[in-house]
Amino acid sequence: MADGVFKVKFKYSNIAFTLMIAISGINLAACNDENDVSSNNASESVQSSNDSTLRFDITKTQATTINISVDGQAMKVTQYRIVYVAKPLKVSTTQASLGGGTTSVTDPYSYQTLIISVPEGKEKDQNTAMYLQFNNAGWWASPVKTNIIEGANLISSNNTDNYGAALKAGYIVVDVGTRGRGLTSETGTWIGKAPAAIVDAKAAIRYLKLNDSLLPGSAEKIVISGTSGGGGLVSAVAASGNSSDYFPYLNEIGAAGIQKSGTSIVSTLKDNIFAVIAYCPINNLPNADLGYEWQYNASRNDSNTGALNGISYNAGQQAIASSEIATKFPTYLSSLNLKLSDGVQLTVENMPDQIKKQIKAEIERQLANGVQVPKLGENFVSSRATLINDWLEHDGTKVINIDYKKFLDYVAKNQSLKTVVAFDAVAVNGNPAISGETNLFGDDKTEYENFSEWSWDHNNKMGDASGLDDTGLTWENYLKSNSTAANLLKDQVKLVNPINYLNTTTDTAPYWYIRHGMLDRDTSFAIQMVLYYAVLNDPKVKDVNFKLPYLTGHSGNYDVQEAFNWINSKLADAK
Repeated sequence: MADGVFKVKFKYSNIAFTLMIAISGINLAACNDENDVSSNNASESVQSSNDSTLRFDITKTQATTINISVDGQAMKVTQYRIVYVAKPLKVSTTQASLGGGTTSVTDPYSYQTLIISVPEGKEKDQNTAMYLQFNNAGWWASPVKTNIIEGANLISSNNTDNYGAALKAGYIVVDVGTRGRGLTSETGTWIGKAPAAIVDAKAAIRYLKLNDSLLPGSAEKIVISGTSGGGGLVSAVAASGNSSDYFPYLNEIGAAGIQKSGTSIVSTLKDNIFAVIAYCPINNLPNADLGYEWQYNASRNDSNTGALNGISYNAGQQAIASSEIATKFPTYLSSLNLKLSDGVQLTVENMPDQIKKQIKAEIERQLANGVQVPKLGENFVSSRATLINDWLEHDGTKVINIDYKKFLDYVAKNQSLKTVVAFDAVAVNGNPAISGETNLFGDDKTEYENFSEWSWDHNNKMGDASGLDDTGLTWENYLKSNSTAANLLKDQVKLVNPINYLNTTTDTAPYWYIRHGMLDRDTSFAIQMVLYYAVLNDPKVKDVNFKLPYLTGHSGNYDVQEAFNWINSKLADAK
């Protein structure tokens, strides 16, 4: 190892800097990252023109010392805040937020920034894991943020403190800001459209891989975690490792390891990861409505499904739409040809039994742990409701029977179902609001575009440039039209969905930890079972840990001890 000095030029907030950086104990020759790879038949010697800009600067001026406590013990954390792309997009100072309202933005590049937190004693450890946290609830844009702040009191044994557990384990913690739906640029364009969140996540991973020899931690041991939309995001990233489908989008933002030469875009870096932790992942968006209505159509009524535009569920178009959409799920599921452990194909006929199997296993785990699970006729008490147990029969040790229909009714009573349509919701059934994920799709000049067949063909808002009513084309014919807008939509529908990449030639993450609460109605159990079996069927996957946690709704990081024990065991297995 040799000391050295080199120049780094970079641009931040439209101000150019040149720094003389002293590197101690670092071999400058190692800057030719040993993990660089070539794709699309590119020469291994190809280097991205962005890479010199994105080389990590280790000078003390870029580091902040954070004083926290973990389990009551003082700990110093070295923290770096870095824009991880060479061409970050400047956002407007006011942004829409999930659930309505707005938020003010002080750092216009915070949506393409990461915060690296290095626990004391790990500054020179290049073998420890890197734990990446994403916070894209609802697939909304997420500026970078962290729980590792001055004076924080973290508890590694707390079942909801993933930051404390990660630091206690000696992992490098990386918080990642990403674009997402609702995000506008300083000029008012929509810059968070699919696949922006996934592309940004991959760019952050590529930054870490580019600088693997300069940063503490191992970029070969990257674990990514997210909840809800963030869970869908990390699932897509984990499934699509090193796919060239994303290269054009990575090139646009100046991601590490990407170079364009003429019409060819090549990569000198990988963006696959070691493991993924996905809580209640809102995934498989183009087919999520099919699974939702197939799952809940028979349970829907005026008491558990809200009115749309002042018209109740049964009095308006919702009930008709639910039935129509539900009929499309069997064909979709059959087309996937997913196999159960005995080789039998997963179908709508055996799907209920597979869901019941997961519930049974979870209930019996709780009974074995001494949890007082209500007997038939007693009350379930959740954070939302107290409801009678009319669906589960057990003897205190084993589950005797699960009434599947009554179980779904119970879930819908615990929390009202989403209105119809749940995901591709804008401009259908009289829906006047930007709801669901419709505004994740379309070009940067349009606020939204329907992304599924039923909603496209039933869009009833003239002048929004989306749907049969405005284009004169059915969904099928629109996608065949080969227009710029149609081709973009086809790309978005493909790139956002992990199912399109599992069981293909991509470098799928070998380790998956997936949780969807037993009371979670934000997406269907059926869609989560599709994800589970698609992961399970992928020969590149070494382990998938899937559960429907007891009396748990739509949330994440509620089982931190179990999750980190799993991470630790997978890292040990990989040694």
